[in-house]
Order: sequence, then structure tokens, then C-alpha cells
Amino acid sequence: MGTRESTSSGRTAAARDRDGEGRARNARPRDGLGRPLPYGEEGVPRQPEGVVRRPEDSVTEAQRLLDEGKPFHAHEVFEDAWKSGSEAERELWRGLAQMAVGLTHAARGNVTGGARLLRRGAVAAEEWAAGGQPRPHGIDLPGVIAWARELAAEVERGEGVAVDAGARAPRLRGAA
Repeated sequence: MGTRESTSSGRTAAARDRDGEGRARNARPRDGLGRPLPYGEEGVPRQPEGVVRRPEDSVTEAQRLLDEGKPFHAHEVFEDAWKSGSEAERELWRGLAQMAVGLTHAARGNVTGGARLLRRGAVAAEEWAAGGQPRPHGIDLPGVIAWARELAAEVERGEGVAVDAGARAPRLRGAA
């Protein structure tokens, strides 16, 4: 057997995407819901990783992406805020990231994963808000938590039908 093992994509292991230190870096193009596309196809631009933003800017950027039907990308923005923000707000951003991933799964038609992550994110945000901040950085946290729970129940009743991510995006700062 040769030293060039084949991967599930048919590419050789030596041709896998790696950074300068040898860590896996998947450069495959992705669609608007973060699903990998075949190499050579045109995907949507990926969110840059590790961007440090002011919390208000994170909320604005995440809302823009949610409105465009890109909850996977919004999750990346929340994840950056979670990783770069204050320790005191990590659970807030983690909860928002989980809700965005829940919407991603619901839009992909994954009933179980979508509902589970929407609820997990709602619980995390609710527990964080119990500290007395229902509108951190202008976020209507009670409204977003209610949205996540309602969507989780709707997804479970929908018999595996994918939701329209853009049409079902939450209003992070409340009704427009």
C-alpha cells in the first residue's frame, strides 16, 4: 500500500488543507448555511475568524448575516465575541451562537439538532440574563429567548421541513 492514502473526497491525504503548522484548515467552499460544497464550486465568502469587534458591532454584523439567511456565518460572529469578550459575557455569546447554529440546522432540515440547539442556547442566554441584564448591548434577550423556544417547537411540529433561515431570523434588538 502506498503512502498517499485517499480521503472521502477522493483527494490524497497529502493534498488536504493544512496551515503552516500542519493543522487541518478546510478551505472547501461553503454555501450560505455553512455546508461544504465540492472543490471548484463557488461558495459564499466565509466569515473571517478571530475578528475582535465592539459588542454592539457584533450584534449589528450578526443581525445582517441572519437577515441574509446566513445563520452559520452569524454563529461565527457570536463565536468571535464569545472568545474575545469579557469572561462575564461568555455565556451570553455562547447562547447566541448556539441559537444561530440551531437556526442553521433547522434550515438544513435537521429537526433534532435544530430544536436541541435552539433550546440549549435559550437556556444559556436565560441563565446569563438571570444576573439582571435583559438588554445587553441593545439585545432584546427575552424576545430572542422566546423566538428560539417558539422556533424549536415549530421545527419539531414541521415533520422535517426545512425553515427559511432569512424569513425566520430573530430580531436581536426587538421589532423593527
